[in-house]
Amino acid sequence: MPVGGIRPYDGVRHPAQLVVRNGRIHTGDPARPAASAVSITDGVFSAVGDDATVAPHIGPDTRVVDALGRRVIPGLNDSHLHVIRGGLNYLLELRWDGVRSLRTALRMLREQAGRTPTGQWVRVVGGWTGEQFAEKRLPTVSELNAAAPDTPVFVLHLYQSAILNRAALEAVGFTRDSPNPPGGEIVRDFAGNPTGVLLAAPAAGLLYSTLAKGPILAPEDQLGSTRHYLRELNRFGITSAIDAAGGFQNFPDNYAAVTELAERGELTVRIAYHLFPQTAGQELDDLRRWIGMVSPGDGDEWLRCNGAGENLAWSPADFENFAEPRPRLTTRAGQDLEAAARLLLDNGWGFRLHATYDETIRQDLDVFEKIAADGAFPAGTRWLFDHAETVSQESLDRIKALGGAVSVQNRMMFQGKAFIDRYGAERAATAPPIRAMRDTGLLVAAGTDATRVSSYNPWLSLSWLVTGRTIGDTLLYPAENRVDRSTALEMYTSAGAHLTGESDVKGTITEGKYGDLAILSADYFSVADEDIDRIEALVTVAGGEVVHAAGDYENIAAPLPEISPAWSPVARFGGFQAATDVRQAEGSGARQARALTDAATDSEEQRAWRERRGDFDHVPHVPHQLGGALDPLDGCF
Repeated sequence: MPVGGIRPYDGVRHPAQLVVRNGRIHTGDPARPAASAVSITDGVFSAVGDDATVAPHIGPDTRVVDALGRRVIPGLNDSHLHVIRGGLNYLLELRWDGVRSLRTALRMLREQAGRTPTGQWVRVVGGWTGEQFAEKRLPTVSELNAAAPDTPVFVLHLYQSAILNRAALEAVGFTRDSPNPPGGEIVRDFAGNPTGVLLAAPAAGLLYSTLAKGPILAPEDQLGSTRHYLRELNRFGITSAIDAAGGFQNFPDNYAAVTELAERGELTVRIAYHLFPQTAGQELDDLRRWIGMVSPGDGDEWLRCNGAGENLAWSPADFENFAEPRPRLTTRAGQDLEAAARLLLDNGWGFRLHATYDETIRQDLDVFEKIAADGAFPAGTRWLFDHAETVSQESLDRIKALGGAVSVQNRMMFQGKAFIDRYGAERAATAPPIRAMRDTGLLVAAGTDATRVSSYNPWLSLSWLVTGRTIGDTLLYPAENRVDRSTALEMYTSAGAHLTGESDVKGTITEGKYGDLAILSADYFSVADEDIDRIEALVTVAGGEVVHAAGDYENIAAPLPEISPAWSPVARFGGFQAATDVRQAEGSGARQARALTDAATDSEEQRAWRERRGDFDHVPHVPHQLGGALDPLDGCF
């Protein structure tokens, strides 16, 4: 059909499958930074320019999408996402990502408990913090018991703690005789009985091993769960992700869902995966077995191996629980890391390495420099540190000398308050030192570390990079440790492509590269800082196929199969809880109304909570016109 003067040509020898026109296209390509139209043929960009550039590529069957003047960007690439594990569990989890009130969160939990069949749990696993709620606090055990008296409820809060209701304690078998595992604490009452609170002290092993006791989805439902999770990522413009593996993610068993979807041609996110040894003391056995099964680069454009990590061995790993002191590594850490790194490097494997603290990074670099001095650290090996919140300038220089890179995640957006409470605002101002990393000349990619800490929504991470603020709106970083919007977007697109050795085929909107892009709900380059995290994709294209469509473009993407099991929290609530309709641009008046709503929710929730505790028992009555009760914590009185 004619679209704004563009007509199909019967004589086109190799017509494009998709054309996007009338857009403000940020290509990310320095050779052609801007365009208004692109064509995609056989999954790759075949023309980038304007209407006249793409017109010769339009045939009778070419789909033409009018961006209506909206911002278009390259498909986003999360450089550190637990996408495989997240996909296996997505349909089991109640997501509090984006929920603005604890009262709303508890109402969701109560409703889901009523929908959950006997034998199943209600799980809230990451992507939220009490700082995001108007009430500025976590739920209590008693609130979980009231919301779900009979259904087990497990609520994970960052890498710090988990809250279980009475039914969940019974389901996992915790009693007064249950011992505390190393690095974890089962909080008890005066009688010695578990209260329902589990603490990482500092390791999160207790939290994860308890979560692992819950029911899992059947293999066919894991397949469906993964498909729905990938489409949820597409909702925000994500077309690529680097999977960081993780605990309780065994190869090849737990990779079966993404492998089958890849074989069917049904992946909608390009995944480069890593392999993570699961059992302490058996790391080298795992690595040797995998080296015999697969090599980095094996696979195709949709699913490929990218190396080992984010742990190579368990003893060198630190923990990112800022509510606890920095853990001390064992005396075996250097020895275990050296053995694993030498084995990988001898077989041409790159790797990524989890390291939160500079003390850990320095010890790791001692090992790598020792290997390099022996000539066993080949130039060109792709390797990187993940996280690096407290890395020093000296360590950055050493990473640079060894040809390494860094991937940062917005964990501080969720854990910044805990970091400030322990280390102070001055140290938090450079945790991590993003600008110093880039000024050192390092490749710095960005991601989320979802789903068990940060939310998988990349726009939260982009907002953090640009504004330097936590999810509770605390300013962490001064201007000298923040980046501009173009740089942040580069960290979320082309930088990730470099980490997987794919910079020649993705990361920018360039002829010959994969046809991955997103049409945004608002212009990332002009919206107010506080609205960056409210952006979504109206259209996401991966390999020339529309994999997500909303708003004016609703129904041009292929529908997903029905959610199974039908009682899944996602079937009722969806994933990330957007605060407003993505089709509406939010003005200052709406922002003011939102702030007033949050304040009212906060006030009412706190008043009701203190009333239940009896705080008002000895407070004189106040006329209804003044609120009906005198709040003893209200500074006005």
